[in-house]
Amino acid sequence: MGLFRIFNREEKRSKNIAKERLKLVLIHDRAHMSPKFLQMVEGDIIRVIKQYAEIDEEELDIKLTRMKRESDNMPMSALVANIPIVKIRDFER
Repeated sequence: MGLFRIFNREEKRSKNIAKERLKLVLIHDRAHMSPKFLQMVEGDIIRVIKQYAEIDEEELDIKLTRMKRESDNMPMSALVANIPIVKIRDFER
């Protein structure tokens, strides 16, 4: 019986991964942003932040998601960035 549980967990994981990927494709499509455009934006964000702080690029996560506007509850696209800062650069003033 334990063997079937292992296969069932695997199926649920791959099902959830596929579901998340489909959501991302739909969000990109509705926002009229190509993955290439998002990569360019991500590169610009990283470049600017690196001028002021040392960041952990391995743990960096920038994605486009869907959320509801607080004012009227209408759906909208949002760029969400999780950028771990290792150290703020020391600037002399």
